[in-house]
Amino acid sequence: MSPIKKNTAASVFGQLRLDDHISEPYYLQLQKQIEGMVRSGTLSAGSSMPSERDLADALGVSRATVKRCYDELRRSRLLLSKERRGGTVVQSVPRVLPVLHDLKGFTEEMRELGRTPSTRLIERKVVSDRIVASIFNRFSETEFLRVVRLRLADGIPMSREVAWYDLDQAPKLASWSGESSSYHFLREHCNLRLTWAQQSIEAVTSSKEETEAFGFASPIPCLLLKRSSYSADNKQVEYVEGTFRGDAYRYRIKLGI
Repeated sequence: MSPIKKNTAASVFGQLRLDDHISEPYYLQLQKQIEGMVRSGTLSAGSSMPSERDLADALGVSRATVKRCYDELRRSRLLLSKERRGGTVVQSVPRVLPVLHDLKGFTEEMRELGRTPSTRLIERKVVSDRIVASIFNRFSETEFLRVVRLRLADGIPMSREVAWYDLDQAPKLASWSGESSSYHFLREHCNLRLTWAQQSIEAVTSSKEETEAFGFASPIPCLLLKRSSYSADNKQVEYVEGTFRGDAYRYRIKLGI
């Protein structure tokens, strides 16, 4: 193991260790440790990172190793290159605190919070699924539109969402691209408004697919939201499971008396 020397970088980087006795490559060991420092708050937003050369010299590894680590952390939006002054700093991840009392989609929620929402479509197909059909209390051969999307706020991945829609209730959804707001499409093109929902929230660790989608090297704490949404005549139209990154997403619940 080789600790980084304190006289070559900020003292916090004296915590970094590279282990020769495990098969995991150095860049990935380094990436996971820096991710952990950012998530724990040990490295706060705006903290300056050592240069690739300085960190490589301190750890006794090649500059290419540190560059690959930094490139992966930039891809996951944890690090940001400063164009004018040069150097690399810890990126500020937008923290969102939506109030949980109204039924609204991710797009509407982010806009209300002053964030710019966007969507990256991962998968879209029509399926028949016995388990999903049972959730909707429908026949096993019922067709559903299954959409997998990555939802972003200000360009940063916030949630990986898997949703199913009953095409018997909203046939025109078969022509929906999956990239815009589903609630807006339902209102404007299907003349259908979702009026209420049942939702649960639980703590989970990100799956392999979710960890990769968020750009992290190792699983992170997340919030899993499961929601069944209904029309005014109490017919279920949507079932969605959204995994939200726990370092940036918190719910506030408005309670009446």
